[in-house]
Amino acid sequence: MRILYFSDTFLPKVDGVAISMRNFADLLAKRGHTFAICCPKYGEGDFDSLGDGIRVERFRSGYLPSYPDIKVVLPSPTKIKRIIKEFEPDLVHIHTPGLLGLYGINATEKYGIPTIGTYHTLMSEQEMYLSFYRLLKLDKLFLRVSKSNKKLKMKDLGKIEKFDKFNIRKKIILKISNNIYERCDLIISPSHLIEKQLREFGLKTKIAVISNGLDLTSFKGSIKQLGSAPKLLHVGRISYEKNCDVILNSFKLIHDEIPDSTLTIIGDGPALPSLKVQAQNLGVENFVTFTGFIKREQLPEEYPKYDLFLTASTMETQGLVILESVACGLPAVGVDSFAIPELIHDGKNGYIAKPFDIKGIAEKAISILKDPVLYEKFSKESLKISKSHEMNSCVDKMEEVYKTIASVKNKKKEIHLSICFFPFQTL
Repeated sequence: MRILYFSDTFLPKVDGVAISMRNFADLLAKRGHTFAICCPKYGEGDFDSLGDGIRVERFRSGYLPSYPDIKVVLPSPTKIKRIIKEFEPDLVHIHTPGLLGLYGINATEKYGIPTIGTYHTLMSEQEMYLSFYRLLKLDKLFLRVSKSNKKLKMKDLGKIEKFDKFNIRKKIILKISNNIYERCDLIISPSHLIEKQLREFGLKTKIAVISNGLDLTSFKGSIKQLGSAPKLLHVGRISYEKNCDVILNSFKLIHDEIPDSTLTIIGDGPALPSLKVQAQNLGVENFVTFTGFIKREQLPEEYPKYDLFLTASTMETQGLVILESVACGLPAVGVDSFAIPELIHDGKNGYIAKPFDIKGIAEKAISILKDPVLYEKFSKESLKISKSHEMNSCVDKMEEVYKTIASVKNKKKEIHLSICFFPFQTL
């Protein structure tokens, strides 16, 4: 089978979407399937092949001033047409609802190609990067001023902008996203809770739930025992929607109660400078380590060094780093938002707090870290929960879906005039 991917993010950028795409393409290519991946140009680190059966087609791109790692792809209708005619895909798989995803879905309707879309990201929860004060980089100016004026806090930054009190940006982004996904033959949801959320968004397209999966031979752990100096961990993209500031505030309370505790934050992103300032303002800078970016190949060795995983993210469709942590036997504390409770089972392998509940997150973490028996029970349960996300099992399910949807040949659809950021171009 010949499968054509469209995504506005891919390697060498490392995120959950890129990792999922590569994992599925790698394993399905070994089963005899062939892939072409349409994605952005990043410059240094780009490549045009992932080995036998996987070719990569790069498109020119700019970047979002408020988050340079987010590429704004400039699709070429002529190039997309050429790729489709040369590759002759049996199936198109849309991975993002950005401009490449938009042009991908338009192409499938023109050429009658069966189409699947995976709902990897809640784009509406990233609307802050389209705010005028971040696009104009006023947040960076605010950060510089706050270093010399201790009365200013990063939380005050949001008070600068009053324009979007009616969530106009979020509504527009959700409408664009829905416009793309409702035109697919099938939507893949990484979790059951996101499937429910998509129905609440008004999507009526058929949905199949397939985990992004994890290689449990790489991310493997054993039942952990609690040490005397607890080491807390957060891993992921250090961006504003991940609410790492909440983690720092909670850690301050944890450290007050357990003075030997430390926190390590692995990852990079636009919120990192403000977090370092926040750690200093909280007086915990000597107990918090910011590692910056760590290569994914090193992560299986990192997780087992720690005792408890913390996340305050409110926008996960699955949460790959959470899955990695529980696969390594770590208990976890997260918040009751979207897919988080599918990996952190409240009272079984960790605890779920209310979103943005700094005190609640801290109290639940402390209760785990002060009870060795409970800690060992949670560690054991984390290992069990991860088993249902074994990668080869997820690939089996995806392959079956591909075969089923690809059997729908020469479909005819009404071509929708898509919402776009510039005049519609035909393919």
